[in-house]
Amino acid sequence: MRSGIVLALAALVLALVATAPPTEAGPKGVDFTLTVLHNNDGESDLLASSEDTDPGAGTISRFGWLLDDLRDDALAGPTKARGKTGVIAITAGDNFLASPEWQASLDKGVPFYDAIALDHIGYDAFTIGNHEFDFGPEVLADFINSFSGGDVFLSANLDFSDEPSLQALVDEGRIRPSIVVKERGERIGIVGATTPELDEVTSPGDVEVDEDVAGAVQDEVDRLTAMGIDKILLSSHLQDIDNELALVTELNDVDAVIGGGGGEDIAGNYPLTAVDADGTTVPVVTVPGDYFDVGRLVLEFDKAGHVIGYGGALEPVTSDLPQDPYLVEQVEEPVSAYLAELADTIIATSEVGLNGIRNDVRSRETNVGNLMTDGFLATGTALAAEYGVPEPQVALQNGGGIRNDSIIGPGEISLLDTFDIAPFTNFVAVIPDVAPADLLAAVEHGLSGLPSAAGSFGQWGGLTITYDVAEPAGSRVVDIVLDDGTVVVDDGVVVSSEPITIATIDFLAQGQDGYDMLESYDFTRVGVSYQQSLADYLEQLGTITAAEYADPVAPGDRDRIIPVS
Repeated sequence: MRSGIVLALAALVLALVATAPPTEAGPKGVDFTLTVLHNNDGESDLLASSEDTDPGAGTISRFGWLLDDLRDDALAGPTKARGKTGVIAITAGDNFLASPEWQASLDKGVPFYDAIALDHIGYDAFTIGNHEFDFGPEVLADFINSFSGGDVFLSANLDFSDEPSLQALVDEGRIRPSIVVKERGERIGIVGATTPELDEVTSPGDVEVDEDVAGAVQDEVDRLTAMGIDKILLSSHLQDIDNELALVTELNDVDAVIGGGGGEDIAGNYPLTAVDADGTTVPVVTVPGDYFDVGRLVLEFDKAGHVIGYGGALEPVTSDLPQDPYLVEQVEEPVSAYLAELADTIIATSEVGLNGIRNDVRSRETNVGNLMTDGFLATGTALAAEYGVPEPQVALQNGGGIRNDSIIGPGEISLLDTFDIAPFTNFVAVIPDVAPADLLAAVEHGLSGLPSAAGSFGQWGGLTITYDVAEPAGSRVVDIVLDDGTVVVDDGVVVSSEPITIATIDFLAQGQDGYDMLESYDFTRVGVSYQQSLADYLEQLGTITAAEYADPVAPGDRDRIIPVS
């Protein structure tokens, strides 16, 4: 999958980073100083959280104020040491994410709140990340159309020609492989790139992904250099900064890399560096995500366009910063009001805490996973006749689709809680006539990442699984027994020939997150999102009892996904 990003070079890259010279001011002869203000993975985290160590930090209004203040500082004027000065702003992808805050935008419609905020802040380029496709190509087109005009979204390795709404934006120049920005008479090229794993992690529709990221980027860099542009930045969203570091080794004529998607905090080592194919040291930067930091990369160029000095830092968005009043009024206040309404809508009470902690839902049976899959079974059964499908016997939810990363309750459970747990636009889908061998393959895939946590870990309903993690991935299942007593797998061997109907989310029914064994089957969406399915089921229960839904922490307490030792 990573022909353009050679992961085998990771050890070499880390060695290069370790031996790179320390960041230092450039020597005499600086002709142009460019400040690159950057962020990535804002992910619709527009509001402060009371759970943060610094409540009030990381709001979009304080982030916007700080970025604008840093922009003013960077343009304070030329000095003999700095030469001409310029500043640009880049966001390296994942500019929105399924969440209650994002739902406020979807319910509002174009222009979305996230776009209102980013449009006001003012960026020179937006990289297209993977989460931009979570709601499909049409919503990404709506997001781009939410901007007032002139804003450009970048990716050199994506082809949009088979998605009409996005291709129309390509034709308008709103989506491009690169852009050239002018600052103080200097031309700066910015090239975009998107993770080659796009098809596996999101829903890009018919967007074609060039997996040779290095080739696609270098072609665009070469095109820019042929135009005489000697200052070129790469803004990429490759899911892990190690991927950007490895990519640099395959490129030349890129002066700096702004990465996104990994969530790494490099504050103590800002900027990282790697050595390119020509032996040139290249600074590589990122920020941890949300709106808690503005990255400030300072590049010093000589007259020939060579980087002769670099530096900078992560600038934290703290609670004592001023707030941009426009962003408070136009974004934070209406989004806060929307969330308050969700929080005031109580749909159930729980005798136990509901465990959606990230590492737990991605590595073992949890009560949130059980509630979600039981909800799928209830939804699928209730709507089977209406949609002309069999009633489901088994239900599947991947751990990566459970997003609250917390324990909710015990106590009242609100509609807002269900959005926190299940924020994506996944719809419940029913897959009839699944061969027992493919059910076994799906269960094995969900266990394959153990003992590490993985988003593909399967939370199941309607059956009992026993497994042995000491066995190699693909051979871990010992038994599978349906709740009606049907033995599907006995001692690792399929013993049933009867097909099985599965209720899951359309994301998995389409083979995403590695569940390609389900992709060949026809499935039917039953018109209910997975969040709504959970909300309906909790409302139907009224009380989530400890007897039925205590979180099964110890292996002996688990009754669905049971390790043999």
